[in-house]
Amino acid sequence: MSRKPNILLFLPDGMQADVLGNPACRTPNFDRVMRRGTQFSRAYTPSQVCSPARASLMTGLLPHNHGVLQVEHCVDDDQSVLRSQYAHWAQNLVDAGYRTGYFGKWHIERSRALEQYGWQENGADAKAVIRAGTGDSGEGALIRDDLLTRYQAEPPGYRSFLHYGVTEVEPDDRTYGQVTQRALSYLDGVLADDDPWAVCVSFSEPNEPLVCHRRSFEEQTVEQLELPASVNDPMTGAPALYRRSQRIYDSMTDRQWRQARACYFGLVNEIDSMLGQLLDKIEGRDALANTIVIVASDHGRCLGAHGMDSHNIGAYEEAFHIPLVIAGPGIACDSATTARVGLHDLCPTILELAGAKPITPSDATSFASLLQGHAEAAAFTAGFAENHGSRYPLMQRILWDDEWKFVFNGFDEDELYDLHTDPHELANLASLPEHRQRVEAMMTRMWAFIRRSGDRTLLETHYTPLRLAAVGPEVAVDDGHV
Repeated sequence: MSRKPNILLFLPDGMQADVLGNPACRTPNFDRVMRRGTQFSRAYTPSQVCSPARASLMTGLLPHNHGVLQVEHCVDDDQSVLRSQYAHWAQNLVDAGYRTGYFGKWHIERSRALEQYGWQENGADAKAVIRAGTGDSGEGALIRDDLLTRYQAEPPGYRSFLHYGVTEVEPDDRTYGQVTQRALSYLDGVLADDDPWAVCVSFSEPNEPLVCHRRSFEEQTVEQLELPASVNDPMTGAPALYRRSQRIYDSMTDRQWRQARACYFGLVNEIDSMLGQLLDKIEGRDALANTIVIVASDHGRCLGAHGMDSHNIGAYEEAFHIPLVIAGPGIACDSATTARVGLHDLCPTILELAGAKPITPSDATSFASLLQGHAEAAAFTAGFAENHGSRYPLMQRILWDDEWKFVFNGFDEDELYDLHTDPHELANLASLPEHRQRVEAMMTRMWAFIRRSGDRTLLETHYTPLRLAAVGPEVAVDDGHV
């Protein structure tokens, strides 16, 4: 067996961190990985939009550096273009002797020519997979019952959009099932050889629409599902854009929110079963002990939190807080850490664990030392993310410092939350005089991240009408805690 560890990256889309350990959401295979590895309770995404987040995962760069600022197929061809001068971690793995395969949702750049980014087996977004059988959502086989299905039909003039529903189509015949089958076939080949391998299995689910099998739905007691504590958030003090987005869901009843959550949890359970098939295949070939298994997501979603769904508008934890569990050789078993790490930090971490050459330049930090027991969570307390909008361009930068969270909004008032006393982000403290000093201190520290990553757009806002921050970019930078 190769001394280099194999790597399995399991990457659903839009999976909340709260699905881990949630009694309402059965995830026996996620739990299986947690028992073998380490769970990160403060993992976050560098962007709550799919394409920027996934590009950051692959390059270790923040969106303003890798160039993908929005969903790549939603803008003109000369916008949100992945910059070709930067390396991807799969390329460095190939240089280190790895065989690589990618299956499922890519959503990073338009060519889908993954071979040029280090993925030797390109199983990404092929129409034969994505549109096979019943299609993405199984919508053609939905159970036509108003109590089980909801379409978003308002405001007038917008197309009717499936929000959630229940189907009779078996998970193995859905898109994520067929992606998994292709990955399993690939594993048959690489498991027969001695070369180390890295496989990414990526899904469009459980992002919208939320469609699960009737069996998964009926295994839940919908009426007893808890709604988020912030579901009726009046958004007092929140940016006006948040309130405008919240109004889209004004017609949602508590029963419908529970139905949506039941479909979501049922879908996550089906995705969990896909991970089980992959783990069983690897374990059946006696390779699991030498395989690093990573369960993550590109971003979360609100799912009723703050009276909204999806993830595109609002810098709330439900959208930015992601699940992250890592298991494998040399990694502590049945462990949890409060270290704050970003999805993009997986780029240097994977390369270090694999003994491959690191990528430069980088906006990310390897946390391999933490996984190997050579560092403490106290060394990972800060996080930084950015948002450039989705269809509607905007400017947001987010800083976490221990339990404090600060959001710089270039389009409205800033936000400040104490996540220890206000985990549901219901009280924006940014405008209160008693927190003025903290806002200035966190903006000062934010400038350190902005300067270090070369974010010229913000660094060059000295022009008089653009001076929107509490303190400017040339304030004395403090990289310590505030």
